[in-house]
Amino acid sequence: MKYSQVKAMFAITKASLRSITRSPSAVVFSFVFPFIFIIVFGFIGGGSGMQSYKIVLADGADTTNELYTLLKNTEGVKFLKYDTPQKLKEAVDKGRIGGILNITKTPNSSSPYRVDIKSASSSNDMWPQLKTLLENVINKVSDANYKDRPKFALFDFDFKRDISQIREYKTIDFILPGQLGFSLLSAGVFGVAFSFFNLRNQLILKRFFATPISRTHIILGECFSRVIFQLITAVVIILVGKYLFGFTLVNGIQTFFEMIFLSFIGLIVFMGFGFIVSGLAKSDSTIPPFANLITLPQFLLGGTFFSVTAFPIWLQPISKALPLTHLNTAMRAVAFEGQNLWEVKNEIGILLLWAVIVYAIAIKVFKWE
Repeated sequence: MKYSQVKAMFAITKASLRSITRSPSAVVFSFVFPFIFIIVFGFIGGGSGMQSYKIVLADGADTTNELYTLLKNTEGVKFLKYDTPQKLKEAVDKGRIGGILNITKTPNSSSPYRVDIKSASSSNDMWPQLKTLLENVINKVSDANYKDRPKFALFDFDFKRDISQIREYKTIDFILPGQLGFSLLSAGVFGVAFSFFNLRNQLILKRFFATPISRTHIILGECFSRVIFQLITAVVIILVGKYLFGFTLVNGIQTFFEMIFLSFIGLIVFMGFGFIVSGLAKSDSTIPPFANLITLPQFLLGGTFFSVTAFPIWLQPISKALPLTHLNTAMRAVAFEGQNLWEVKNEIGILLLWAVIVYAIAIKVFKWE
């Protein structure tokens, strides 16, 4: 009877998957840690917690006054421009901006200007904060120009459309993709590094060589088990976020499968880092330092807890170069904004480029014995 490489590979996959599910560290890093953060931030509430307001000026808005100048220089306020009405409408629909601001002169009023902002935010919770910010700026200008006199500008605050049509951008919408990325990163790097180092150190790989199974099928069998386990983890995390905390899946089942596909790509990249660590490590004790050099910078700078735009300008290029940053960005764009995989092709392309680089290094440093 002819020896089946595929059957042998699936036998390794089954045994490895059983081993992973019995490993406390695998369960902790894949399930427990992400769930702790998701539960904590899920119960915190609706606001995204990011004090950053992206505003678009309405056509014809007056920009020759002190109010606009001060608002433009206010920390946390960023004015955006869109080339076409279609792009502006897309930004409004996908919740990328906080509002459309209009400043107009009022020559027949005691206040020389009028300010109003049309609802374009995806978050109802942002509106009280944005209203307070605009009123504070108006008061600063009024105090500087009209002591004991009417305000520099009247503020007309109106949603301009049915609030029920606004998608709320909740904390969980930002946190869950980051925690899912963290789970994939930890499992890919630590899981593969410890797994293959132990297989080599305990001479299990050497025993495999005594069988007809090829080295390629050995690696594929071990990798399949890791992929299956982590994709199950991804499914559970997304569904818990959706049904317990209202995580946004804009296009329902389509968005769900797109996130799973992105998880698969991210996991493949991170597993490559794990192969590098297992090849470089001389003992069990040297794996955590090597692995942490790869995971900690990405965990802290990859947009897991904070938007990359919150970092100092000099640090942002470093953050934007990390693979976890692009995975998190793609997941948030797909889940909340409703972008399809083609629209996040740049992020996917960078992840694939990382995969080529990482596996080229892994091939050089990986050791069988």
